[in-house]
Amino acid sequence: MGIHNRHKKIFVLDTNVILHDSACIYKFEENDIVVPIAVLEELDRFKKGNESINFHAREFTRALDSLSGNKLFEDGIRIAEGLGKITIKMDQPIHPSLSHFVPSSLADHRILNTAYQLAITSNKKVVLVTKDVNLRMKAKAIGIYADDYTSDHVKDISALYHGHRIIENAPSKLIDNMYKTPFACDASILEVENSLLPNEYMILKNEKKSALAIFDAETNLIKRVDKLSAYGIVPRNAEQCFALHALMNNSIQLVSLTGKAGTGKTLLALAAALECKKNYHQIHLARPIVPLSNKDIGFLPGDIQSKLAPYMLPLYDNLGVIQNQFSENDKRYKKIKEMLDEEQLIISPLSYIRGRSLVNIYFIVDESQNLTPHEVKTIITRAGAGTKIVFTGDVFQIDHPYLNTHSNGLSYLIEKMTGQHIYAHINLKRGERSKLAELASDLL
Repeated sequence: MGIHNRHKKIFVLDTNVILHDSACIYKFEENDIVVPIAVLEELDRFKKGNESINFHAREFTRALDSLSGNKLFEDGIRIAEGLGKITIKMDQPIHPSLSHFVPSSLADHRILNTAYQLAITSNKKVVLVTKDVNLRMKAKAIGIYADDYTSDHVKDISALYHGHRIIENAPSKLIDNMYKTPFACDASILEVENSLLPNEYMILKNEKKSALAIFDAETNLIKRVDKLSAYGIVPRNAEQCFALHALMNNSIQLVSLTGKAGTGKTLLALAAALECKKNYHQIHLARPIVPLSNKDIGFLPGDIQSKLAPYMLPLYDNLGVIQNQFSENDKRYKKIKEMLDEEQLIISPLSYIRGRSLVNIYFIVDESQNLTPHEVKTIITRAGAGTKIVFTGDVFQIDHPYLNTHSNGLSYLIEKMTGQHIYAHINLKRGERSKLAELASDLL
C-alpha cells in the first residue's frame, strides 16, 4: 500500500479492511478514500455481536456518522487536518467492459465496478485496498491496481526477535560466575556485537564450559537460568528451559512463545500456569475460533458445545498429557480435576473471555497467530493487577483467511514489545513431540 507517493491517490476500501482496522481511514495521509455503498451494506450485517469484527463495524459507522452530511455522497468530506477526503460512492451500472464476466449480484463485484469506474474517470491513481487475495487478483485482471492493507504489517519477518542467542567464546570468568553465589555477573564483562535486550536469554559457551543465562536490564546483571520443572513437565532442551523460566518469572508479565507444531509451546505454558497457580486467582486457557472455510460456526451441526469441541480438543489433550503423568490417586491428578470443577482452571474459546476483567489471572492465548493486531492489543489492555498473559503460536501457520505471516497479531506483538522490561519472547525450534512428528514437520 504505497501511501507515501508524492502524487495523491484514491484508495477504494473493501469491507475486510475496515473489519480488520476501523481506524484505517486515518492511515492514508493526504490521499482520498472511497467507500463503495456495497461496503456499508456488508458492514451493517456485522454491527451486532461481541467479536472484534463487530466492534470495528460499529466504530467505523460511528466515525462516518461524525462526518455526516450530503457532501459525504458527493465531493467528499475532509477526514481531519492533514488527511484527505472520504466519499461514499453509490452503485453504478456494471461497466460494459466488465459486464460479460463480472456478475453485479456479488458485493465484491460491485466494489470492483466502483474502483473501475473511478479509474477510467479520475486523473488520480486508483488503488483497491483489500485483504482478499482473490479480489486483488480479479482487480489486476481488469487493470485495476490492488494492494493489501499493510499499515500494521511486520516489515521483515526474518528479522523478528528470537528471544535468545548463542554466545561463543564467552569469557571463562563469566561462565564460572554462573555457578558461584550469587550466580550472576555484571554484564559489562561481556562484549557482544548487538546490545543485549531486557530478558534476553543466552547460551554461554567457552570450549567445554557452558551455561544458560538471562540479561536482567534492571540490575545490568547476567544471571544463571536453572533447569526448572513445572507440574512434572521437565524441559528437554535449552529453549524449553528459557521458556519455563520466563513463564514462571513473576516479574515478566507478558510472554510470547513461537514455534512449529511439537515444540511444546502450549504444554509448557499450561504446566507453568499449574505450577504457579498459588500466585493467581484463576488460570484461563483460550484460543480463537477460526471458522471452517471462512463460515461461521453456526454452519456446523449440533449444539454450541458440539460445535466448539473440535476447536478446544487440543487444549484438553495438553492438559491430559500433564494429568496422565500421575496416578489417579496422586494429589496433583486430583487437583487438576478440582480446578476444572471449581472453575479455577477454565478452557474456553477466546470469544467467551472477551469483556471479562482480567485481574490476578494467568491467561494463556493459544494459536494467537490467528488474531489481528487489534485483537492482541484488546486482550493486553484488559490486563488488571497481578495478571500474566502468555501468547503461543506459529507465525508460519496461519488459518485466518485475511491474515498472513506479516499481518497477524503475534508477529505484530513480538515486533512492538521487543526490548520492554516486562516482556520475554522465546522462539522454540526443536520439536520434542516425536522423531516422526519432527520429520513430518520438516519435510512435508
